[in-house]
Amino acid sequence: MALLGLDELDSAILRTLEANGRATNYEVGEAVGLSASAASRRIQALEEMGAIRGYRAVVNDRMLGRQMTVFVRITLERQSASVLGAFEAAVRRIQGITSCHLMAGQYDYMLIARVADMDDYGRLHQNELSRLPGVTRIETSFALRDVMEGQRR
Repeated sequence: MALLGLDELDSAILRTLEANGRATNYEVGEAVGLSASAASRRIQALEEMGAIRGYRAVVNDRMLGRQMTVFVRITLERQSASVLGAFEAAVRRIQGITSCHLMAGQYDYMLIARVADMDDYGRLHQNELSRLPGVTRIETSFALRDVMEGQRR
C-alpha cells in the first residue's frame, strides 16, 4: 500500500471502515491502535485524497423484491469512442443494473442486474437492454445462488 501513499495504519483504517462504514472515530481508533482524534484526522485525510469515496448502505435486494441476479454479456457493433460513450450513458439510466464493466476478451461489456423474477427480466431485456445503442448481441446467465451472501460487509 505504500506505493499508493498509504501506510499500514491507513490500510487498517480502510479495512475497518469497509467492514463497518458506520464505525465511530473511537471504534476505528480502537481497531487500529489510535486515539479517536488521531483516527478522525487520518479518516479526513483519506477522504480528501480520494481513498474513501463515500459511505453507503448495503441494501438487501430481496427486501425490495429483487430476487434474481442476472449476468448480461453485451457485444457492440464496434468499439469506437462514440459507440462506447452512447452505450455507457444509456446503461447508466437503466434501473436495476447494479454494475457495468467494459471487458477485455470475447464480450464488450458485462452487466449485473437485480430483478424480481423472469417476467421482470423479460421486461428489462425487451424495453431496455435490446434498445441500448450499438448492441449486436446479448447473452444472459442467471445466478442460482449467491455463495457469498451474508458474508459481505
